[in-house]
Amino acid sequence: MSLPTSTVQADPQWWRRAVVYQIYPRSFADSNGDGIGDINGIRERLPHLAALGVDAIWINPWYPSPMKDAGYDVSDYRDIEPVFGTMADAEALIAEAHAAGIRVVLDIVPNHTSDQHRWFTAALAAAPGSPERARFIFRDGRGVDGSEPPNDWMSEFGGPAWTRVTEADGTPGQWYLRLFAPEQPDVNWDHPDIREEFEQTLRFWFDRGVDGFRIDVAHGLVKDEDLSDINGLPFPLPDDTPDGVEHPHWDQPGVHDIFRSWRRVADSYDGPRVFCGEIWVGRDHRLTAYLRADELHTAFNFNFLMAPWLAAPLRATISSTLAAHVAVGAPATWVLGNHDVCRPVSRYARPQELLQPGFPNLQPYLALPADIEAGRRRARAAALLSLALPGGAYVYQGEELGLAEVEDMPAEARQDPIFAGTGGANVGRDGCRVPLPWTPTGDSYGFGPDGGAPTWLPQPAEFGELAASVQDGDPASVLTLYRTALKLRAGHPALGDGELEWLEAGDAVLAFRRDPGFACWVNLGSEPVALPDGATLLLASQDLIDGRLPADTAAWLAL
Repeated sequence: MSLPTSTVQADPQWWRRAVVYQIYPRSFADSNGDGIGDINGIRERLPHLAALGVDAIWINPWYPSPMKDAGYDVSDYRDIEPVFGTMADAEALIAEAHAAGIRVVLDIVPNHTSDQHRWFTAALAAAPGSPERARFIFRDGRGVDGSEPPNDWMSEFGGPAWTRVTEADGTPGQWYLRLFAPEQPDVNWDHPDIREEFEQTLRFWFDRGVDGFRIDVAHGLVKDEDLSDINGLPFPLPDDTPDGVEHPHWDQPGVHDIFRSWRRVADSYDGPRVFCGEIWVGRDHRLTAYLRADELHTAFNFNFLMAPWLAAPLRATISSTLAAHVAVGAPATWVLGNHDVCRPVSRYARPQELLQPGFPNLQPYLALPADIEAGRRRARAAALLSLALPGGAYVYQGEELGLAEVEDMPAEARQDPIFAGTGGANVGRDGCRVPLPWTPTGDSYGFGPDGGAPTWLPQPAEFGELAASVQDGDPASVLTLYRTALKLRAGHPALGDGELEWLEAGDAVLAFRRDPGFACWVNLGSEPVALPDGATLLLASQDLIDGRLPADTAAWLAL
């Protein structure tokens, strides 16, 4: 398949309705046979993305990194990790994607660096109280001899959020904050060097044609000045949290000033440069505070991702999301999965009424029975639902193939620092990061050339049946469903940005209208339901049964 010759259209509002495909580069396509995906692998698979019909790609970090957290420990924000390729490869990918009508969004990691970043190695070599240490968050320990962490904050990867250093004279010294792995020291956003460094990084990539950034841990950059103890305060904070109560290191009010300065950088460019925030805050009004006209353009709607496959909570989440976004004039951004959470097929495979609220990685699901076929039916329906809602959407690589989480990966193969940091109590995120299958056979199912090194995470045998080449041309495949939906979505004036009107169709059905002349019906019940008289079926996630919409099925209708 050859690439189209079209170029990216000059649409200043493209982000309000865009469908963005997330590429986890280690696991997308391997061009050189080392078992790890790379930039040239992405270039080789651009025809797949063009045929899918996405508007943009978001690429997880491709910067130089010791890879203690799969690239989210960055040692240089303005270069390319050699395992992924070269700067020339990156510039070629940007140009080739644009030639195919696909914009390019990069990942930026502003909450922390790698412990191998030049500034942190200088901080370790310098004395307590030095200018070098001021770029990070160093503190003396508690206790008589300073042997206890400075406060009660805990790492997202398990254990205390502080690591003690050994000073130049060999004595135990200060502690530094790292909300994630020990190799990921948090930076001090009160320091002008940090602000200047990241603004220069934004310009570096914008000057090379990058169309925007997804911002990692966007809600975590600013910390309470006093580094106050959490004392059991939950996060996300409940809806009834009194005004004035703030978490000491998540969603601090001072973070908004940072993003106002970033927006000024983006707006200084002629073509639209956009931001999407990874913001886990729970409360809708706290999320949309980041989306005011002078801050970020979009943010992932994780409340939708975390909602069970049940009609009432899904409708409530959609309604509250839209109301909050309208209040600030921003589009909603719908997402079903990413590289940090259990794949939707496997989430939806569990009894939905038994799911516990919380961060949806694999661990909480393991104790529940799974019906993967039911999960795949629901994931197909959820895809049509998310793509029919007002705003934009993100698709994580492999969702268009219907991939499930790899749940039975052996312990010795796991590489996620969550697994190590919790002593194996939490299996972590490796199961959603397994390299993609492109062909039904071969050493790596087409992920890399035959005869190459084993894939960096093992692939299950059933991946071959779901390979892209197997699904290509199969009218019943998940890939065909996505291609058809994205084509219809791009051409229908009712879809993308805009509004919806809920229709009453029973307690187990989500139904809404979008003008002009479009409706989406989703049956979350156990029995088929009748569709409205006079409607014409545009697309359904499963075949109808005697003209009725089966359980766990979505339909797009022309009214």
